[in-house]
Amino acid sequence: MKIYRKFTTAGSDPFASVKWVKRSSKITNPDGSVVFQMDDAEVPETWSQLATDIMVSKYFRRAGVPQGDGSGGTGLQTGGENSARQVIHRLAGCWRLWGEKHNYFDTPGDAQAFYDELAFMMVHQMCAPNSPQWFNTGLNFAYGLTGPAQGHHVPDPKTGKVTLAADAYTHPQPHACFIQSVDDDLVGEGGIMDLWVREARLFKYGSGTGTNFSNLRAENESLSGGGKSSGLMSWLKIGDRAAGAIKSGGTTRRAA
Repeated sequence: MKIYRKFTTAGSDPFASVKWVKRSSKITNPDGSVVFQMDDAEVPETWSQLATDIMVSKYFRRAGVPQGDGSGGTGLQTGGENSARQVIHRLAGCWRLWGEKHNYFDTPGDAQAFYDELAFMMVHQMCAPNSPQWFNTGLNFAYGLTGPAQGHHVPDPKTGKVTLAADAYTHPQPHACFIQSVDDDLVGEGGIMDLWVREARLFKYGSGTGTNFSNLRAENESLSGGGKSSGLMSWLKIGDRAAGAIKSGGTTRRAA
């Protein structure tokens, strides 16, 4: 790909195109109790308080991020992200890395232009990815985070063969929405109870999911072992309770 610059110039820092300020962000319940609070979060001065609250409370990574030690080094201590710069860099930087790895760009200059243009547009709120991108993309690229494997599958771009991912963040889950199927089977693979596991896997990393339930028998239809089916609505109550218990993306955002 050839990337033409529209908002940036070669050698310019897209993050220097705006003034950065420190703000406090607080999310409260209707009764006034505090759900989340962070002071001194760094955001562009042009951002509204609502935009600040969304970025800080939903999309800042809360753990595993190397923290500065005051001497210019990264130190050994880890914590959470504290600047929109970090979030935008890990997104645009990771996208650039993937493009370079798979030979998308004509030249290194095109890769740099790709990064600069995307960073500029996100800084100035001209574009934004979906929530799972904000949650998951670049955590391995920027901070070396891996995490235990979660049952995700990854295709090999050369062979097309699909295998289980070795960890949670080298090949993250950045997709927004899924449509799943379910078999008319209680505990078998691909069946009703297996669906809740697959939904939890998607919800955990911030994605949304819907399901085609047309395979399931209706309430009071006969079962092969005798008795009658509980019907779709009884199963949906289980899924609804499970989804309500999951903090999507590991933050205050509930499962979709």
